[in-house]
Amino acid sequence: MNSKNLLWLPLLALLAFSVHAENKPYKEFGDYKVFYSTFNSSFILPEIASTYNITRGKDKGLVNIAVIVGDKAGGATALIKGTVSNMLAQQQTLDFFEVREGDTVYYLAPFEFYNEDSMTFKIQIKPNPNKPSYSMSFQNKFYYDN
Repeated sequence: MNSKNLLWLPLLALLAFSVHAENKPYKEFGDYKVFYSTFNSSFILPEIASTYNITRGKDKGLVNIAVIVGDKAGGATALIKGTVSNMLAQQQTLDFFEVREGDTVYYLAPFEFYNEDSMTFKIQIKPNPNKPSYSMSFQNKFYYDN
């Protein structure tokens, strides 16, 4: 197993065990399921972070987005944009980058947070360039990883 595949395994686990207000780690838009998760960047092993140029730190997080069409495994390409805001309405633009591992496609974006910070994510997903974007939002609270 190469180092790139090592990143996908923890992300799958996070997706499987994420608990959100709707009690499911995805939102549905017609035939599309948009899976999402957020986590501290310190959960990523240093060698994996280096491979993907991810900065690790106790105040740094990642948001993960994967777009699934129907029941097709692996994910689909999409244009993903978004922002994240903290409780003080300080906003960061999310700079998503695509990760491909075989047939698997997903998108990651780094962000910064303060300890015990509630973050609101607003994401726009455009899986079809000829159709309008889908919008979704969700919140998570973050803690420094000591």
